[in-house]
Amino acid sequence: MEASIFYYVVFFLFLYCFTKRLLQTKGLPPSPSFSLPIIGHLHLIKRPLHRSLAQLSSQNGPILFLNFGSRPAVLVSSSSAAKDCFTKNNDVIFANRPRFLAGKYLGYDYTTVVWAPYGDHWKNLRRIASHEILSSIQIQRHLGIRMDEVKSLILRLINSSKGGDHDQFQVVEMKSLFSKLSMNVMMRMMVGNRNYEGNRELEEERKFKEIVAESLESSGIGNMVDFIPILKWVGLNKGEKKLATLQSRRDESMQNLIEVRRKSISDSSFEEKNRTIIDALLSLQETDPEYYTNDIIKGMMQVLVSAGIGTSAETMEWALTILLNNPKTLVKAREEIDTVVGTSRLMDESDIEKLPYLRSIINETFRMYPIGPILTRESSEECTVGGFRIPRGTMLLVNIWAIHYDPGYWENPTEFKPERFLGSEAEEKGLILPFGIGRRKCPGEGMAMRLILLAMGCLIQCFEWERIGEEMVDMSEGNGMTMPKAKPLVAKCRPRPAMKSLLSQN
Repeated sequence: MEASIFYYVVFFLFLYCFTKRLLQTKGLPPSPSFSLPIIGHLHLIKRPLHRSLAQLSSQNGPILFLNFGSRPAVLVSSSSAAKDCFTKNNDVIFANRPRFLAGKYLGYDYTTVVWAPYGDHWKNLRRIASHEILSSIQIQRHLGIRMDEVKSLILRLINSSKGGDHDQFQVVEMKSLFSKLSMNVMMRMMVGNRNYEGNRELEEERKFKEIVAESLESSGIGNMVDFIPILKWVGLNKGEKKLATLQSRRDESMQNLIEVRRKSISDSSFEEKNRTIIDALLSLQETDPEYYTNDIIKGMMQVLVSAGIGTSAETMEWALTILLNNPKTLVKAREEIDTVVGTSRLMDESDIEKLPYLRSIINETFRMYPIGPILTRESSEECTVGGFRIPRGTMLLVNIWAIHYDPGYWENPTEFKPERFLGSEAEEKGLILPFGIGRRKCPGEGMAMRLILLAMGCLIQCFEWERIGEEMVDMSEGNGMTMPKAKPLVAKCRPRPAMKSLLSQN
């Protein structure tokens, strides 16, 4: 009798668990096989992440349900499904980011505009970023800074000539030059000067660049403790310790910049026209010191620095790399600039609207090498995407890279073809998403586009460019949230004969 009761209990427990599991998975998107205990589908993920996820989608469909350890996730790899995630009610539901450890440390305990949950606090930070720091008026106000620094880049390239021989091609490493350009622009906007001058310039600049690079690399999906929390309790939490150390360095760097500006503001010779981003943030602190704490200000500064320096520099490096491997496109872009601008003056931002082919080159670069190949969000409540049920608390992964290579929308997607953007049809469909999508779309798009187009246009106008050898430039992708080049770009350049007279005056 007791044995029969035992078997009945076991049977009903099994039936309960099976039914519960069936109800939980009912209506979910399809899921790949081989989900293992504890780790789920993590064993299927390789680097680079965007290519690994794209392969899963090609084998199983454009909307997939995955188990990343203890985190349920939905992977979206089609344009229609991505739009479904960020339209109507879903736009608000997917307005949060997953609470990764990076947000705890690099995001000042989830209080920055990148990591804060959707709500009044996030809305206020977003308003400050969009309307007070990166508005069209503020972007226009900093036009002179961008032009000055592009001219400085041109002078560095000219001065790289050995023995002053400008007729010979010179070998230049462009990754560091693009990074320096972006950093100088951002530092002048933030602090009012490049901040790193004199004998300590190289060392301090190197440290600052390291912090930015490490921040971008650490802000993505890469910490196993985020998916398998038990690792933290068995001592396998080196990633968390690394984040804490990095944040300590970041915090010290930002605090130093704040102190520099406090001294400048208190100086009797301070002029309102020299007002910087930090000055604006400190003014907010004066109005409400309890809300606008030093951590809130430093958090905003860190977001601007990481996004403003790394992403623009990497896009310019990819764009020039592609042009070196496609010399006919480079010639065509130069001919357009010569026709519109000529050779008697440098191209400026007012010319950009009259240079559609240059813009199409940058758009095609964004399509092929998006600065954020994977977009992450989290559902705040249950919703529907593509007809599938998405439970509350599910991590959303939008594979922007895969969407940009969707053969259903792009003819020969692996081919570099700027002409596909000369019409507005592709952009109207919203198929190119280099700055994200939805309520958390990057507010710095306008500023980044102006700097990238101005710098690339001037480099094409002023110099002849060649590869180091006959071999194509390596297009391998490195690791990180922003998909950098695996190998820094090294190229050959020399001033164009038609531009020598103008360049000699700068």
